Amino acid sequence: MDKRFFNFFNLTEDRAIALLDTPQDELSEDDSRYIAASHLVNFPTERSIDALIRAVQQTDSALDNRIVRRKSIETLGRLQAEVAIPVIRDCLSDDDCYTVENAVWAIGEIGTQDPDILEEVAQLLDKPKQTYRVIIHTLTKFNYQPALERIRKFVDDTDPATASAAIAGVCRLTSDYSQMAKVVATLQNPNVLGRRLSIQDLIDANYYDAIPHIAKCPVSLVFRLRGIRMLAEAGIKEGAISFETIQPHLEQTLRDHPNDLNLVHSYQIQPDMSFLIRGLYETDFGRCYLAAKTILEHHADAAPDALFATYDEEAKNDYGAHFHVMKLFGWLKHAPAYDLLVEALHNKQPQFQKSRAAAAIALGELGATSAIEDLKACLETNIWDLKYAVLMALEKLGDTSSYEIVVNDNDWLIREKALLTTIRS
Repeated sequence: MDKRFFNFFNLTEDRAIALLDTPQDELSEDDSRYIAASHLVNFPTERSIDALIRAVQQTDSALDNRIVRRKSIETLGRLQAEVAIPVIRDCLSDDDCYTVENAVWAIGEIGTQDPDILEEVAQLLDKPKQTYRVIIHTLTKFNYQPALERIRKFVDDTDPATASAAIAGVCRLTSDYSQMAKVVATLQNPNVLGRRLSIQDLIDANYYDAIPHIAKCPVSLVFRLRGIRMLAEAGIKEGAISFETIQPHLEQTLRDHPNDLNLVHSYQIQPDMSFLIRGLYETDFGRCYLAAKTILEHHADAAPDALFATYDEEAKNDYGAHFHVMKLFGWLKHAPAYDLLVEALHNKQPQFQKSRAAAAIALGELGATSAIEDLKACLETNIWDLKYAVLMALEKLGDTSSYEIVVNDNDWLIREKALLTTIRS
């Protein structure tokens, strides 16, 4: 599990446990039981797990406590705390649907083959106002065949994300993948969450034919890369696909040019530069990519000044917009952005990790051979997508000398990239 983003709170284990055990009305305004429950994911110890279980067992119906219980259940799931299964199971009958959702999810993370527990989860499909998607996902994860017909009832659900999960679930339980095109179609859902969740369904179903479609899905490349990587790992292990077949789609995703995406949004009228710059700050990356595409096609001359201005005003602190600004400087081939790109390449703040790979790609687009040593320095990282992007940038800059260095890398994708490039050259 990647925990780079978990440890933001600077709490010791003792302090987090003490906070979690403190009654809500005795906390100072600067303390938070919710943060304590979140932070304990960093401490997979018996003491932390016991504290989280105690928090789940506090059944006060006050909203603050309900939220803490939900987070405690989630953290127990992340810690894969088997000892917590009985307490989490009790939450399946809770009146709070979000507590039930987290309990089902945590059971899925911890794992069980107890048919009684799985049947309790399956019975939730008949209970109104539940998060059916999570229930379906957990049941199919454990191949619980008695739930098949109950899952099948949701394949035409009005909620696209639920329908997508149900279709994928039926396919997995029956080994009949004839309906998976409907899940692939959800990659073009106008709702960004629907698009992201459909990628998860395609991963869960090991539907390797979806890889080219995932590469074109207008969501953050984080979701696309995860989908492609996980499907590639499973498919190559199974012998169904090869690295050569997925490489073009993987590298297309890392390049991340808006012209390579099937955009789901459009403008009714041609917007001005100010509107397009604001578009780079949207939480739906599909809208960000539309703004970037429009900037490149209609405002390339004015764009650099506008991008520098928005960087100084806001983007330097907004990791989403920062990512798009770095990419755009590369696509615009704007050499004066060189120093900013090198700075972004070496930025180790966790929330700016996407921008590091973006900066590497952009430096390659600039043809900036002076950045070769800075790029090579990043091959020491453990972040696979940054390392892969660096190799792509070095290749673009005509320097393939680093492939011998990474041919025995710890990451299989880096090894495959290095090996294939070495053979071809």
